[in-house]
Amino acid sequence: MGRLTRAELQARNRARVLAAARDEFAERGFRDAKVDAIADRAGLTRGAVYSNFPGKRALYFSVLAGLAEREAGPDGALRASTASEETPDPGTADASDAGTSGVATAREALAAFARAWVSRLPLATDGPGRLGMDLMPEVLADQRVRQPFAQLMKLNAIVLGLALERLDGPASGRRRVRVAETALTTLHGASQMADAAPGFAEPFDIVTACAALADLDLGDRWDPPHLPFVPRARPADEPWSPPLAVDAVRGEPVPLTRDGVVAVLGLHRLEAVEEAVRATPPGGEVTAVLVTGDPGELGPLARLTLADLRACLRQAVPAPSWPRLRVVHDDEGAVAAAAGVTAVSDGTEAAVLVRSGRVVARADGYGACHAAASAEP
Repeated sequence: MGRLTRAELQARNRARVLAAARDEFAERGFRDAKVDAIADRAGLTRGAVYSNFPGKRALYFSVLAGLAEREAGPDGALRASTASEETPDPGTADASDAGTSGVATAREALAAFARAWVSRLPLATDGPGRLGMDLMPEVLADQRVRQPFAQLMKLNAIVLGLALERLDGPASGRRRVRVAETALTTLHGASQMADAAPGFAEPFDIVTACAALADLDLGDRWDPPHLPFVPRARPADEPWSPPLAVDAVRGEPVPLTRDGVVAVLGLHRLEAVEEAVRATPPGGEVTAVLVTGDPGELGPLARLTLADLRACLRQAVPAPSWPRLRVVHDDEGAVAAAAGVTAVSDGTEAAVLVRSGRVVARADGYGACHAAASAEP
């Protein structure tokens, strides 16, 4: 066997660190886990661990993200041979579990989503099943993590809410994002109680409560922005040659060359994706490209959060009702650069409108998503 390249060696060492970290966190918990012990388990130096991960929390988020993505399925690895123009439309592709075939209403979908969620809750606080019990304390420990996490929750609620709206049908005219927010709040609370007081909550009651949310009138509405400082999209005529990417909502490679809005959003601005979705004409596609100023730590947190949603959504909503929204993790900034956004941060908001393989309009700053989506090319 020939010598490994530098990239191959780094990938192998990273995998060894992740496997060792998973064992260390499972046995000792996040707080008591030691980086030196992880290095010893991996047969590497402490420096080798830090050359792959900026800190213990980043390593913890990466372990949880990897586990969540494997559980959520399908394989999210980028396969260039399948990411072609022949990729099925995301609104009709087979992106859901066979168990969703009987789901026809928002109430049924919320019940199925909740069943999928509570089925993953552990019955005890011991053992590998509690690997993630330190996640929320780590989110709470640092404002730099709390704000992105809050926006990731907003994004999850938007995706779930849009799926519920498609089940309702266009004639209903109902916005379901607040119902989705309430369901996610209920389910995250159930997760916290499973950690703090195992056996306290009856899973059937949680499922019933989430299903009942579909019948509540929460006065939910969405109004387009009318603020005077919302920018107007600027006409453009530029080539659009994005790299291959993976849709984090479906876990599948997708081309980004089809017509639609591409929104580059930092982790503090994720809720702006709804402005693009609502302003895009019927049948239009929206791609949210997630960027961050801290890809080492916040990148894995974003992957974890979206994979958790996907794991339950696949079992709750049939493929035709998935929203016409794609989400791409862009830790390296390659898709953002293709869109002309070369400097990114957690506050980034920029959007381009793509038509026939060219960027025909662009906008930057607060309100950019709505401006690009409503632009007349």
